[in-house]
Amino acid sequence: MKRINPQKLLLSKWTAAHPQNREKHFLVTELFRDEEGTVLEVELQAVLTKRVERFDWQVLKNNDHWLLGWQ
Repeated sequence: MKRINPQKLLLSKWTAAHPQNREKHFLVTELFRDEEGTVLEVELQAVLTKRVERFDWQVLKNNDHWLLGWQ
């Protein structure tokens, strides 16, 4: 597991470790926060298809699914 600062995730680039439907590269397009400003979820957009997916930001810590940057 890698250390990630959730406050700096906006517009960060990610590579899917196991691409599906040719969607390999993703960009964080939005952060979802609670009332205190804590990041809860992120919205990732596939660069190729523009498909959007929303999930818990801590999923990005798992190297088996996500790699930081475009590789």
